Amino acid sequence: MEAFLAARVLTKDDDWADSIGRAVSMQAAADDVVRAVVQEARQNGATWQVIGDALGVSRQAAFQRYGKPIDPRTGEPMNTTPLSGVAELAASTIEDLASGQWTRVTEQFDPTMRDALSEDALAAAWAQIVGLSGAFEGLGEPEVTRAGDVTITNTPLSFEAGDYTARIAFRDDRTIAGLHILEGQMS
Repeated sequence: MEAFLAARVLTKDDDWADSIGRAVSMQAAADDVVRAVVQEARQNGATWQVIGDALGVSRQAAFQRYGKPIDPRTGEPMNTTPLSGVAELAASTIEDLASGQWTRVTEQFDPTMRDALSEDALAAAWAQIVGLSGAFEGLGEPEVTRAGDVTITNTPLSFEAGDYTARIAFRDDRTIAGLHILEGQMS
């Protein structure tokens, strides 16, 4: 089956860039077909559980990818586009935490976060994690989602003797609305 599909995009003159470009176009078209079928399924009463099972993902993952949430405050469709450049912003924040740049982190806090978490409390929380799991070793690729008025990043963190997830919520003005270090890595 895969050879048959590949034959539809491969050229005889070994123009790999052209073949890859055609394959990407086919992938985008297939994604459009899936999106249309999911929308049709929803309009005809299919639950997110049924759709998720068919896609091989959770109902929440299916909704996050294909759903169109309505803002309960306004009745209008919600913005589901994540903040651009947020993965890099999360990585920079985590690097600041790991290097003890507490001021640089707290300067990014929105007013509510600033009132709730001081530099000293932030430093103490990071020290507690280091005390439990050793030195920070690195970070993985963040998962990015939009939820209401914020973009949320879940970034895997590795320490000498433990794994964590840094969950950071960013407002559209790039301020931090939430910062949590969760034990274990999100799946």
